[in-house]
Amino acid sequence: MRPWTTSTWRRAAAVTVTVVCLWYAPFAMTELWSYARPGAPAPGEWLLAHAVSPRYVADALATRVAPYRHSLVPMIVHSVLGGLLMLLGPAQLLTAARRRVRLHRALGVVFAVTVYASMAGAAVYLARTAPRDAFSGAAFWIVLATILVGTVLSVTFGILAAVGGHPDLHQRWLLLCYGYLLTAPLLRLEWGALPAVLPGLPMTEINRVAIMHLGSLVVFGALLASRARDRRDTVEGLGRSWAPLPVTVAAQLAAAAALVWIVRALAAHGAAGRRLLIAYLLPYAVAYAVMALGARRAGRAGRTWAREEWRIHLIGLCLAPPLSVGTVAVLEHSLALGRFTALTAGVAVGCGVTAFGATLVVSLRLMYAREVLKRTAPAALPAAPVTTPVP
Repeated sequence: MRPWTTSTWRRAAAVTVTVVCLWYAPFAMTELWSYARPGAPAPGEWLLAHAVSPRYVADALATRVAPYRHSLVPMIVHSVLGGLLMLLGPAQLLTAARRRVRLHRALGVVFAVTVYASMAGAAVYLARTAPRDAFSGAAFWIVLATILVGTVLSVTFGILAAVGGHPDLHQRWLLLCYGYLLTAPLLRLEWGALPAVLPGLPMTEINRVAIMHLGSLVVFGALLASRARDRRDTVEGLGRSWAPLPVTVAAQLAAAAALVWIVRALAAHGAAGRRLLIAYLLPYAVAYAVMALGARRAGRAGRTWAREEWRIHLIGLCLAPPLSVGTVAVLEHSLALGRFTALTAGVAVGCGVTAFGATLVVSLRLMYAREVLKRTAPAALPAAPVTTPVP
């Protein structure tokens, strides 16, 4: 049997993402039909009821009628366009891989407009819905709002990168944007899968478990995709590292201290807290190991640019727990949230926010290298005048 090569893993990942998107698109587009017209087809609810139990679905959706009907039109816009985005994303990846430039640009315009319109619908719903009335409460509302902001900013930076002639930065921002969008189908998959691991939990509790790692999972996937598509060993004008070893070590020490605080804080809330803690720590540990190993291997191979990007994202990951600790304090005092709610929300948003920051630093790093290269490039010599011999 032939061993799986790197290109095989890339194809497998692309096929998996495409299958998930194609699977979820019709469910997203029809998700709110039953709220607009009772008795309308709801294939997503039907499938989930058969995968888990009808009671599991009925109990979860019974409290959604009033909040969704209060903002039904913007929610339908959000869900239908969200389903369309699930189709446009794989199409964009395919046209980029096949170098169909004109089609890629045309679909890119449609994709960007659809993102803005879909997120506008979500923003109207969040603005009209009090955090305590959101599905799974205030923590879930805060996570949804954070994903919304990250999605809009990442697609905006992706557009600016394309207009500015920076295809590598454009690619990174759009992969991050699509990573944020993939939290929707992944959450639905966890609605069906986690009850087998955590039997008896209602969907509201499943949501709290899921948000503890979905943010870190999707941004980690976006990073892996970016690294897989960027095969450069180095970048001209890179110069000294923006992520030297002392900075990396300091970030890791800050992460260790913050993680100790998070472990103690969540463990103090009994079985529910320990459940959320495991859901947070396991993906975090995997992401840390892969980033650290990637930076080490790239350094040994002399691939300076790969090491630089891995290190920047590793520092971002290490800064996520300290950011979460600070966010918990802000949420608890400024929004008057309960301790457990503030703790859940603060920990849930940390990795997604710092990954956005790391992508921003990577973008600035590449732009700075190009600026250095421009300033150090020798000026072109003027062409010698052409003289015509006198007869």
